[in-house]
Amino acid sequence: MKTYSKTVLTIVSIFVVYTLIFTGYIYYSFSNFAFEDFYKRLDLRAGTIATMKLGEPEESLKVKETYENFLENLPKQKYYIFPVENNQIVGEIPQEVPSKVVRNTLKSKAFNYNDADLFYSGLIYEDAEKEKYVVVVSAENYFYSHHIIYLRNLLITSLLFSLLLIFVISHFVLRTLIRPVKSIIKDVNKIGSENLHLRLEVSDAKHKDPISELKYTFNDMLNRIETSFETQKNFISNASHELNTPLTSIIGEADLILSKERSIPEYEKALTNILLEAEKLEEKTKALLFLARTGYTENTKRFDKVRVDELLMEVQQNLSRVNKNLKIKMDFSLLPESPEKLKIKGNSQLLHLAISNIISNASKYSDNNEVYLALGATEQSVVIIIKDKGIGIPESEMPYIFDPYFRASNTFNYEGYGIGLPLSRNIIKMHNGELLIKSVEKSGTTVQIILPTGNYKL
Repeated sequence: MKTYSKTVLTIVSIFVVYTLIFTGYIYYSFSNFAFEDFYKRLDLRAGTIATMKLGEPEESLKVKETYENFLENLPKQKYYIFPVENNQIVGEIPQEVPSKVVRNTLKSKAFNYNDADLFYSGLIYEDAEKEKYVVVVSAENYFYSHHIIYLRNLLITSLLFSLLLIFVISHFVLRTLIRPVKSIIKDVNKIGSENLHLRLEVSDAKHKDPISELKYTFNDMLNRIETSFETQKNFISNASHELNTPLTSIIGEADLILSKERSIPEYEKALTNILLEAEKLEEKTKALLFLARTGYTENTKRFDKVRVDELLMEVQQNLSRVNKNLKIKMDFSLLPESPEKLKIKGNSQLLHLAISNIISNASKYSDNNEVYLALGATEQSVVIIIKDKGIGIPESEMPYIFDPYFRASNTFNYEGYGIGLPLSRNIIKMHNGELLIKSVEKSGTTVQIILPTGNYKL
């Protein structure tokens, strides 16, 4: 049996048990009331009839007037008077009177009894001459025989209707509650290794319900899976892409120094340059291995303090050394007064890698025209803006720019592998940041990197 059916059955069962107890209590209370009230009415009539028939004339007359004026005869009402001598009934007991009524009245001086719808009330009456009599009054309890049965039928009908109603309501409520879960399952089934960038749609409500929390949790898990999957799958490509620049510098420096004999200082300078590029190569290798090993996780044990302005200047110097045609316009006019607001917690080599990729792309796809680089900060984040006036990205292809190996249709004249931008985004996400891109074909591209400062505590 499915969980859904079990849940509906459980709710209906709980309601049935509760309703049975509740209706049983109501039925018992009304039945008990009908019995007690009717016995009181019979007791009153038994005492009144005994006084009317066996009392003193004056008293009997007064009671008779009261009886006729205020007490009506009950349905099928009858009365019986039995003389008592030596604690025994004188004469025979009529067949319509249960003998146990008379015997128990003699023993206890008052006794109530019912046989189906017929109720009996007996009492001992002693007249002025000390003669004892057993007086029995019988009548049909119309309320019990008609109204209680009606109440019973009404309760049964109400119970059946309530069962149907609670089943429908339970079904509707559960369908309403389960619908979002089914929607999540449907959306999750659409996500595969080829489209790990898809996410569940979530609301921006301040107070999240459990379904929204589930979606946020699942999206967070997808972020980690996607980044880990991409970095693991593309590690060789990323490594070849990112290690190409320092290797090219090393090879170029070595070719240049070996092209002819050089002086000792020239050899020393060349070897120093080769050593510097080799160290950068080692740092990038460590960074890539770190990225491939960790993917997107909350583990930031290897993150250190990073000053973003110093990082940008280092990126500018390194890129200018490799590409002599690189033109970068640095804008630090939006820097905060306190340098503490430019500190974040992160991995400087990974961030260096990400920002270098974006600036290199900006320069390459704008044919080495000027690239605008600005840095600013808010109370919660550091913002980096990289803007070019290059070829831009077609609007229809914007949804695919973070897919590994994807290259826009207007980049066929430019070398590339389509892995730099996905790698940069993964690194930014690893730092709990955002990478936002706006582009207009033939007008240029603007990249905004937002890195939170709240994840670094001095």
